[in-house]
Order: sequence, then C-alpha cells, then structure tokens
Amino acid sequence: MIRISPSSFDPGKELSAFEQNVGDAGAIVSFLGRVRADERKAGVTALYLEHYPGVTERMLGALETEARGRWAIDEPLIIHRVGDMTPGEPIVFVCVSARHRRDAFEAADFLMDYLKTKALFWKKEITSDGERWIEPRKQDYKDAARWDERDKDN
Repeated sequence: MIRISPSSFDPGKELSAFEQNVGDAGAIVSFLGRVRADERKAGVTALYLEHYPGVTERMLGALETEARGRWAIDEPLIIHRVGDMTPGEPIVFVCVSARHRRDAFEAADFLMDYLKTKALFWKKEITSDGERWIEPRKQDYKDAARWDERDKDN
C-alpha cells in the first residue's frame, strides 16, 4: 500500500493497523522519518515537500515491486507526507512484513534508501535565515548504491 498525503498521520495507529493485516508473518520492521531541526546552522522551522502526482505514485509502485522481487515479503506500507511540516512531525513511514526477519529488515532498508534518492520528492528547508531546496546527501547515494553492488555480486 502506498499513500502520499499532505495530512499528518499517527505512526502508532498505522503500525497497529498494519500488524492486524499481516497474517502469520514472523517479522514486522518499521521505519519512521521525522522533520528534524538542523543544529549546525540556522534551525529548521519548517520543511516543504512537493511531488509529481500520479508519477510519484507509479514510481513508488515500481519500487515496491522491485522489493518484492528481491525479498520474500508480504504487503509493504509506504506513507509519505507532502506539503508543509514542522520539526518533530512524521515525514515518512515504511512497514514491511515477512516470514523471516532478514527479508523484512533488508526490504525496509532498501525502500528507504531508494525513497531518499530516487523517489520524485523535492524538499525545501525553511530556516530563520531563509529558504533553500535540498538534495540527498552523498551518504544517501552511497547507501542506495549498495543495492546495485549486490546485484553485481549475484
């Protein structure tokens, strides 16, 4: 399931609902990403995310299909916010269930790496010093490249 929305969500309620629908899965892995204030510079007072409606959902659907092809997972859940958010609010929530923990952990990690680097979301930080569009960090691209390296090894 993929949901992109400007509305906030309750991660606890989402996890509970997800857990009720996974049947006999032996593992559930979840990740919650929140807006953080950047203490190294002028503090982030807000974050704004844009997406390309329709296209972003199709891209996330392809990402979900790829994760299913790599690991024996059940129905994953991807919730991603767009619009205006403030520090502490949830941005992204990913849940993956599987019969075994390794599949669930790796699929969740893969989904987050690709959400950070390949999904069609644009982020703007709003600080006391102004606004700026931000790109994924070098480390984000390095993290995502691990999955390409694994493909070469297999």
